[in-house]
Order: sequence, then C-alpha cells, then structure tokens
Amino acid sequence: MAVLVIMAGLAVPTATVAATTPPENVVYVTNSQSNTVSVIDTTTNKVTATIPVGENPIGVAVAPDNAHVYVTNAQSNTVSVIDTRINKVTATVPINGHPVGVDVSYGGTRVYVTNSQSNTVSVIDTATNRVIAIIPVGHSPFRLTAIPYRRVYVANQDSNTVSVISTVTNRVIATIPVGRSPFGIRFAPNRLRVYVANQDSDTVSVISTRTNKVIATISAGNNPSRVAVSADSALVYVTNLLPNLVSVIDAKTNKVIVRIPVEGAPFGITISPDGAQVYVTNLDTDTVSVIDAKTNKVISVIPVGRNPFGIRAANPVRRPRNLPYRSAPASRDAPIRRSPGELGGKLPGVQDGQ
Repeated sequence: MAVLVIMAGLAVPTATVAATTPPENVVYVTNSQSNTVSVIDTTTNKVTATIPVGENPIGVAVAPDNAHVYVTNAQSNTVSVIDTRINKVTATVPINGHPVGVDVSYGGTRVYVTNSQSNTVSVIDTATNRVIAIIPVGHSPFRLTAIPYRRVYVANQDSNTVSVISTVTNRVIATIPVGRSPFGIRFAPNRLRVYVANQDSDTVSVISTRTNKVIATISAGNNPSRVAVSADSALVYVTNLLPNLVSVIDAKTNKVIVRIPVEGAPFGITISPDGAQVYVTNLDTDTVSVIDAKTNKVISVIPVGRNPFGIRAANPVRRPRNLPYRSAPASRDAPIRRSPGELGGKLPGVQDGQ
C-alpha cells in the first residue's frame, strides 16, 4: 500500500508499506520450469503476483499464521522463504540432497524438508532459518506431512514405506509398509488418518495415526499422485496423472464416488481456505484447474508458469476482530514429556472408527 505525504501542497509517495496481516484467500503454486511461484486470489481466481525463487521449485508449504511460505528448490539445493505480506523472498536456506517435499509444524517453529538424493529429512528452525537437524529416513523420500501430534509422516518413494518421525526426538519411531512408489501424503484434519497415494500400485493407503498401521487400501485409479483432504475429513481428493482425472473418495466407505476430468497431467492439489474450491496443477498445460467442491465441476482454468508442480492454499485463520496480528505461539512445538503416541502407542482421545 503506497502512502502519500502532503508537503507544500504536493502529494509525495513514500515507500510501499507491507500489509499488517498476511493474506488468507490465496493459493501458492510452484512453477518448476519458470523458477517462480504464482499467487492466486481465490476470490477472483486470478494470479495477483509472481515471485522469483530458486531453480526448479517443487514443494510449497504455508506457515500456520500464513506469514511465510516455504519453497523447495531442487536444483538450487535451497529453500526460499517468502514473506507473504510483501510477496518477496526474504531468506534462502541452503539444503543438501535435492530438496523436494516440505511442511511446517503445527506451531510454526520448524520446517521439515525431504532430501530425495540423500535419503534424509532436514529440520529448519524458523526463527533463525537454519538447519538444526538431519534425520535419516527411507530411500528417495518425496513428500511429507506434519501432524499436530508432534509427528511427521514421510513417503519414501523407492522404499515403498512411510517413515514416522517424532518431532520431540527427531528420530524415526515407526516404518510403515505401503504400496509401490508412495508419492503424495496428507493427514486428515481430524488427525485420525494419513492418506498415501501409491503411484505404481494405483492405490491409496490409509494409515491410522493411533496404531501407525495401514487399515485400508483404496483402489484409486491410474497413477494417483497427490492427496488433499476436506476440512471435515469426509472427502479425500486424489490426482490421477495419466487419465487427467481427480478422484474423490468417501472417507467413510473408502470408495471413489466421482471422477472429475481436468486438463493435462494433473499433479498437485489443494483446497481453498473456505473449502469451496479445489485447485489442481496441470503439468502439461501450464494451468491450474479450479473445481467447485459442491458440484464437482471445473469452473475455471488459470494460466500460471511453466510446469506447475506444487500447490498449497493459505490456512483458514480465525482471529477476533480489531485485534492485532500475532504469530502462532512457539510453545505449540516446544519439547514436552512424550505421550504414548510419540512412542507409537495409543493417542489420548483417539479411536478408530470415529
């Protein structure tokens, strides 16, 4: 926002002032061959900003307070940190081993990055933007998802497993066999399930967070690649790369209830903060398809950069009116006495079949 200062009857523009609160109705897209991130306004479905990042941006994650976006640059071996209030990179974190997947902890104090060539996960302290730990996992870790139970689930593409990391100890506490070539992974907002897209098995594995075991395997169509889960955990959306479809799974029955045609090679997928729209990156057409979540129809196609790969929506944030913006408290990620869930046992208040 430009500010005008009146001097001797003249309006003199001052420097641009950043927004006081981070944007909420936005989606971020990594354009892997353009080395940029597109910012889409979900109220207009138009690109409002294009942000230069590193070389071959792949993964993207949004901090819980929406103040920062983290982008993995596979060829640069870096993570770009974007200040969402000015849409500019404000820090670049060196990472070794071809960084691909990325997610942010519940409290926003840690960022977890998969390094597909070194078979590790790097842990970044968001206060200093420095790597503070490197955790060995399976072969070719691709995507990961951080859940509020102080755990991170990592899809190891060449091991056909999911590694479960305790964020208290930064150690793997379980290894879960899944289907062939697990690619996409996402936890349900109710925290009871983790969904894994197995690209070469044409299935989705359903993991119980109570037992860290696969409790269902869903036939999900050809080449399932990425996963998104609705806010009420009732629907699971899966991109099918080669048939150019999005499969919608009923989480109660674990069956596909509809398949939605989209454009060429759908890959990344996310849901708008209000839950009304589903956004899908199309690798072959350099576009993002927008699906109406009520009608399961494509309502818009948005041109973005070349080879759009990752996509993530901002988080729905609820704050009382007229209160200043504040970051999420660091205490949510502070080390605590380990619960049975951290050791792979039962989590308090969590039951299968809920």
